[in-house]
Amino acid sequence: MPAGVDEAGRGPLAGPVVAACVILPKDCEIRGLNDSKKLSHLQRRKILKEIRRKAVALAVGIVEPGEIDNINILRAALLAMELSVTNLCDRPDYLLIDGNQRTSLLIPQQTVVKGDSKCGSIAAASVLAKVIRDYIMEKYHAMYPAYNFLKHKGYPTKEHLEAIREHGPCPIHRRSFRGVL
Repeated sequence: MPAGVDEAGRGPLAGPVVAACVILPKDCEIRGLNDSKKLSHLQRRKILKEIRRKAVALAVGIVEPGEIDNINILRAALLAMELSVTNLCDRPDYLLIDGNQRTSLLIPQQTVVKGDSKCGSIAAASVLAKVIRDYIMEKYHAMYPAYNFLKHKGYPTKEHLEAIREHGPCPIHRRSFRGVL
């Protein structure tokens, strides 16, 4: 069975990049499953419960902001994807990866541009990665409330950029990203 792989958090100025890998059973149907960006927060959480119930295996990989700054966001996203695959309890036979970049893993793989809208296992990985990343950013909000991560999850909104100008970057900001320093 193929595993779908996707990431969340390439564009934010703060927080980790999170990737997920999901193996769904053949002919698995999950009502409402779609690209996580097309779902509301509540829809994602509801669908994730069903993904967890039905998935053969699932796992995440997380790359923190300091590592993102060291290796760049593209390499960090690919590393997070590789970690998510290696964190699976079952080794997949094949990877379906959202986007156009292959991993360095020695597993047969295919990239699928806009795969989170075309493939169920990639969409499931998209939802899992987004929910986990949002949860992490909610925890960071409690640590750094001046930035209001609860609202924008680290993305470069006007409010977030103003908070950086007023308070400077906090430890979870990606210092290599324009707008942070």
